[in-house]
Amino acid sequence: MMLIFGLMLLLKTAACLEFNCWFNQADPCHAALGDKLTLLLMMPDTRTYDLKIQKRISSKEKDPVCKIKKGTIRECDLFNNRPEVTFVNGTLIINHVIRADSGTYRLVVFDSESTEIPKGDLQVIVEAPIGSVEVSIICSSSGVRRASCSSDGDPLFFSWTLNGDPLMDGNATIDLDEGTDGNISCSVKNHVSHQQMIFSVKHYPESSASLVHVLVWCLQMMFLLGLLGGFHIYMRLTSGKKREDEKVRMRRFREGHEHTAED
Repeated sequence: MMLIFGLMLLLKTAACLEFNCWFNQADPCHAALGDKLTLLLMMPDTRTYDLKIQKRISSKEKDPVCKIKKGTIRECDLFNNRPEVTFVNGTLIINHVIRADSGTYRLVVFDSESTEIPKGDLQVIVEAPIGSVEVSIICSSSGVRRASCSSDGDPLFFSWTLNGDPLMDGNATIDLDEGTDGNISCSVKNHVSHQQMIFSVKHYPESSASLVHVLVWCLQMMFLLGLLGGFHIYMRLTSGKKREDEKVRMRRFREGHEHTAED
């Protein structure tokens, strides 16, 4: 049997406060909800071009755009009423990312004849950072312990280690047998943050485990014997009362018979 004697240590990794992406990169751009995101246009001099950043929603709707002329945002229905969105030195800066910033963006350049030239697409995925990690232990009578790990944030990826050695990846729960002993860590991460909790697990010696089983068995037997003893006493009391009632009836019967004979 094992004894979980406490949660020992909470390790917290600092989440990045700024995420940098650029148009035409191969992988999606992951950004943390509430943090800063910079989108690099990767152009030599944006002040000599008219630009347009378009969020592609669907072919049936008019996609919102943000037009940039001479290095300054001029017309923009993409980030309406958001002063935290700026354009500086060829970089679009979102100082406080929100859920609505997720989506696919296209960078378009206008040439000297005002012809639109696509320069690249970028998929932005906004994720909530990982919150504090919590671990709960469920004990079973067979000695198996089930450890469950949980946290806020999305999406969540779990991994476990025992004394530094990998146990299992991908699952929020693991089963710990009677022989498990040492430091177990649960790590939770997504594309923008990472958190970890470490807790210690100890096990009882086998003799202690046997003693516990014996004590449980003795208590169960005492309970059953108590029930049987109570039932036996109840039957004896009931039987004695019946015999007493029979004697009273017989005595009354004899007394009644004697009175009749005298008359």
